[in-house]
Amino acid sequence: MEIDKAVRECSDRRLQTKYKNAVYVIERSFILYSFEEVAFSFNGGKDSTVLLHLLRAGYFLHKKNCCDGKPADSEKRCPIRTIYFENSRAFPEIDSFTYKMAKVYELQLDIISLDFKSGLEDLARKKPIKAIFIGTRIGDPNAVGQEQFSPSSTGWPPFMRVNPILDWSYRDVWAFLITCKVPYCSLYDQGYTSIGSIHDTTPNELLRVTDSSNKAEQFKPAYQLSDGRLERAGRRKKTPLISDGADVVVNGVKSSPQPNRSLVASIIGVGDEILYGTFEHHLIISLCKKLHSIGWKVTHNAIVRNDIDSVAEEVELRKSTNDLVILIGGVGPLHSDVTVAGVAKSFDVRLAPDEEFEEHLRHLNGIQFTGDRNEMALLPEGITELLHHEMLPVPLIKCRNVIILSATNIEELNAQWGCLLELPETLLIQLSPFISKHLSTLITDMEISTSLQNLCLRFPDVCIAGHRKSREGPLIISFVGKDIARIEAASLDLSQNFKDGTFTETNCE
Repeated sequence: MEIDKAVRECSDRRLQTKYKNAVYVIERSFILYSFEEVAFSFNGGKDSTVLLHLLRAGYFLHKKNCCDGKPADSEKRCPIRTIYFENSRAFPEIDSFTYKMAKVYELQLDIISLDFKSGLEDLARKKPIKAIFIGTRIGDPNAVGQEQFSPSSTGWPPFMRVNPILDWSYRDVWAFLITCKVPYCSLYDQGYTSIGSIHDTTPNELLRVTDSSNKAEQFKPAYQLSDGRLERAGRRKKTPLISDGADVVVNGVKSSPQPNRSLVASIIGVGDEILYGTFEHHLIISLCKKLHSIGWKVTHNAIVRNDIDSVAEEVELRKSTNDLVILIGGVGPLHSDVTVAGVAKSFDVRLAPDEEFEEHLRHLNGIQFTGDRNEMALLPEGITELLHHEMLPVPLIKCRNVIILSATNIEELNAQWGCLLELPETLLIQLSPFISKHLSTLITDMEISTSLQNLCLRFPDVCIAGHRKSREGPLIISFVGKDIARIEAASLDLSQNFKDGTFTETNCE
């Protein structure tokens, strides 16, 4: 069989291992289920194209093993039931490629015009399906919590999802397609690296050919993308960085921000050294000021132990009630660096190897890691998004609305913060900044307490607080809000309750 022969005779040992494992999953599926009980979900993309040829190889080897070493009827033939979800938003090239492959390899094609769930329910009524081969890879939005064999989700028709290439990377996919010299959709030769619909997909700008003499747009083929981490750079973002007055898209919901609105964040510092008092965490204070400067409220700061459960419990408490949770500390190769594992546990997902992130670490450290895996490259499965920026030596880690910063000092924090503000996928929407005013007075707390309580009732939209830098020092009254007129009105209201000269405006820094 030409696929099996091409892989086994190549010099790419990594590809041989990936191929062997994937074909084992496929052959095992043909043992667990009859051929009539399985189906293949094909969408014409590169991942499902890889799976198509793996299925051909697995089917050929399975037939050979079941027939006392006799080869299958045809090396090309793979009459597996194939599901194709057709819709008007698909590229014409995807449609034509799918139909061509179905004809060439004699796939039993079921064309469905419904959505995935409704289509499967309709198919299940006509002819039961016990297992479906799917070209899901770790990092895909629907890969959360999946194994190579994963039952369908609650509420869906019951079937087994079979994921033979779950642990394959972008590099593995193209190594297979090029090594086996199999056809793939022509869009990949036009610079497309990840294909969705005609409305959200463009060629990857990283593959653009710069030639001043040629005005026509030209792109290198997808397999020439050297950094597989940027596979989705051609997908249009759905969470643009905006300022007040524009529509906001957060978690897929579009809304128009109200004047002086604010979003809320929590900051979690990780480290026993902070709790023991051997290290002062200036980064949290700096982060509060930075969030404050772009109009966000910080509702909670916490310091937790270098313990996976402690991190997980704190993240679990904050991620559902805050727009953003930022973690600092506990990231690295030491035994005490447990932040990433804690985040994974809070989302109830496992840690899985991320080969692209490991490549970043290799470049950063200039060494080749030994052993089967680099533990620093284990990231929460299916929910991790790497935040890339040209100023970051290693991308930051984002898991849904949780961002993990690797900064260890103010200089690194400033650099990472600047990058975050330029990346739309971080959810750091820039709103009207908070404005503050501070009054200093020498009167006692008892003399001013009643006035401050009444003032808070009259100005609920202004945060009014008092503190002293020392027991004998002056009392500082702070007014914080987004409406300068309301802040001025509140400070004037307070001053009018006391004789002239009781308060003087001061800088609280």
